[in-house]
Amino acid sequence: MSERQIFEPYGRAVPYTDEGAGPAVVLLPAAGLDFAYLGTLGSILVEEDFRVVRIGTRSAQQADAVTLHDLAQDVVDVLAELGIADAWIGGHAFGGAIARTVALDHHDRVGGVLLLGVETGDADADERAREVSAVFGETFAPQGDLVALQTTALAATPSGEWAPIAGDTPTLVIQGSADRVTPSRNGVDLQATAPGLVSVKSVEGAGHFFALTHPGETSWFIEDYLDWD
Repeated sequence: MSERQIFEPYGRAVPYTDEGAGPAVVLLPAAGLDFAYLGTLGSILVEEDFRVVRIGTRSAQQADAVTLHDLAQDVVDVLAELGIADAWIGGHAFGGAIARTVALDHHDRVGGVLLLGVETGDADADERAREVSAVFGETFAPQGDLVALQTTALAATPSGEWAPIAGDTPTLVIQGSADRVTPSRNGVDLQATAPGLVSVKSVEGAGHFFALTHPGETSWFIEDYLDWD
């Protein structure tokens, strides 16, 4: 496991880890969560000869007038710091909204988009809380200040600036069949907007945190789609 680092030009304090060698895959966590829960998935992909960069959200102290465009820029700046010219940008739920923004704003830096559940901006907060409690325990709570920053960024960015599939960008959607936060219909609906670009795979019986609870199945879909042996 690589050491957590902080990218902090202009005080942004963006946490990240960089592991492995090979084609680069970025993993961005869901709202209010540290990227640690994506560690097992990342480790499996590293074993399959991917370079995996997990990137968190900038410090909540740098939250003034932040949009998804700013958070997307943070991702690109970390990749530039690491000397990565292009990558598959992946995100879980809210992280996927950032990934789609990166693809739209920095198309030449993105080989494709990986969505672990499809964010629509209107997820049920109670369902999210139930899923978090079921996986992390009833005493666990997402980081409130981080959630506030990310909620503000999403609200400040018109959906037309982050939700469409960017140009000719291939997009792989992986979703849990029992996910009640980013339900399966979200992926189906997104695929209908660009059927030639969006592929949808389902982890049967899995809930919202399938990347944590079913990392093997999740990684297999990624490896198979990218055809990396």
